[in-house]
Amino acid sequence: MKWLLGQKLAHREQRVAFEEMMLAISEAQGRVGRLEQAIGAAVPDWSLAEMVTALMALRGVDLISATTLLAEIGDLGRFSTPRELMAWLGLVPSEASTGDRVRRGSITKAGNSRARRTLVECAHSYRYPARVGLAKQARVAAAPRAVREIAWKAQTRLTARYRALIKRGKLRNVVVTAIARELAGFIWAIHRALTEPRTAA
Repeated sequence: MKWLLGQKLAHREQRVAFEEMMLAISEAQGRVGRLEQAIGAAVPDWSLAEMVTALMALRGVDLISATTLLAEIGDLGRFSTPRELMAWLGLVPSEASTGDRVRRGSITKAGNSRARRTLVECAHSYRYPARVGLAKQARVAAAPRAVREIAWKAQTRLTARYRALIKRGKLRNVVVTAIARELAGFIWAIHRALTEPRTAA
């Protein structure tokens, strides 16, 4: 943005068009900011507010992605295993079986595409080494201890898996999809960690 603002355009027509485009970007950013504030104000009164806080302890998951995932998925308690959640998201490989031969193909892409796309976007952050940055520390600290442990386990496992798959020559999109699938499993585990003590009590 700073680089764009520093550009000098020779013709008046170019400057007018450029200024209009910059104004459109500024208005869009303002609209996004207002919507994010509205979501942030609404979440504390939501029945899934505790789960939103917990998911934000995961690397790559912020307020918007956590809210989107939970709004699209709904009650995670309806999935008895992480594999069920992965299948619902369409992140498991398709399968073509004939006799004794089983062929696995690309992911099924069944289920909710918005939740799947959000999860894939979150998975991109695992290409970096495991660490908790300054901006993330407060979000991690806000989560219960059991959730923090799961989030750190997810980060160490998924960053290592990302590097291992890339070393094996897998395509980046394939790697990110594999990471998103495993990330869904950690999301399921976080939900279980938050709800199991209550059902046991």
